[in-house]
Amino acid sequence: MRAVLEARRKAAAVRVEELEAELVRLRADLADAEEVLRRRVIGLEQYLEALAEEESPAVVAVGVSRRKSVGPRRAVPHRENAVGVEDLSVDYQALMAAALDAGAEGLGARRAAVVLGWDSASVSRVEGARARLKRLVERGWLVEEKPGRFMLTTLEQNAADGGRPDGGS
Repeated sequence: MRAVLEARRKAAAVRVEELEAELVRLRADLADAEEVLRRRVIGLEQYLEALAEEESPAVVAVGVSRRKSVGPRRAVPHRENAVGVEDLSVDYQALMAAALDAGAEGLGARRAAVVLGWDSASVSRVEGARARLKRLVERGWLVEEKPGRFMLTTLEQNAADGGRPDGGS
């Protein structure tokens, strides 16, 4: 009887080792696939931005064109070239609203992924959200005072407070 039980234990141990090896392989495959997806999402966003910039009219020194583009806009305009947050796409407007709600604490990439309706457990989705937040920083909409914490610029904060520099009534 002991020999039978020992043989079953060994068989179970071998099966566990096989499954652990398969799990390691699957995790590596998943990480590779997530990295490929992350690069493709960023590449697509960059392509769409470049395409939108090609289609937009050149900015003249005397003023900025306020003409709305036709079709969905994916590009993020520079803050100085935009009238307000309404010039941003819906996703970017949602990120700006979340940054306003986050206040001085700042908005993190994982929370931004949730705001965008993405799975915050997916590394590639969180990185995609981080890329969008970084784009808002590059274009002057947000600041990253602490690493990974994105908040409104003082200009945007003042606009959110009703345009008063002190934010009061």
